[in-house]
Amino acid sequence: MAGSAAVERLAQLALFADLRWPELEAVAHTFEEEVFGEGQRVLRQGISGGAFYVVLEGEAAVVIDGHERARLGRGEFFGEISALTGGVPVADVRAETLLRCLSLPGPQLEAFLLDHPAVMLRMLQAESRRLRDSNRWQ
Repeated sequence: MAGSAAVERLAQLALFADLRWPELEAVAHTFEEEVFGEGQRVLRQGISGGAFYVVLEGEAAVVIDGHERARLGRGEFFGEISALTGGVPVADVRAETLLRCLSLPGPQLEAFLLDHPAVMLRMLQAESRRLRDSNRWQ
């Protein structure tokens, strides 16, 4: 993913909102863009994962043990826990519509976050909100 249009799209996402233009350009060159068709599983519970995803466009469902627990849309992210811990995903993430995402291989996520502490803080804030709201999922 590169080019000024790509950088402008990144600047509109909350996760990257604190980055200046040169940092956004670096992010645009670091992440790949992936597209998933409606119904396609991006992550498989207990089986496969290992990348971090940020939704650019579309909607995804978070499904645990066959039960939908959440919907994710533009600017939201997933896969960070298995990417950071090296474990398998604890949920399926399924494209509910055509889903366009930025992706970063799991082994690169820790270094990326350490290089971009503002992104790490926004991710931590989002994780805190998810944890707070998790009672709703039970």
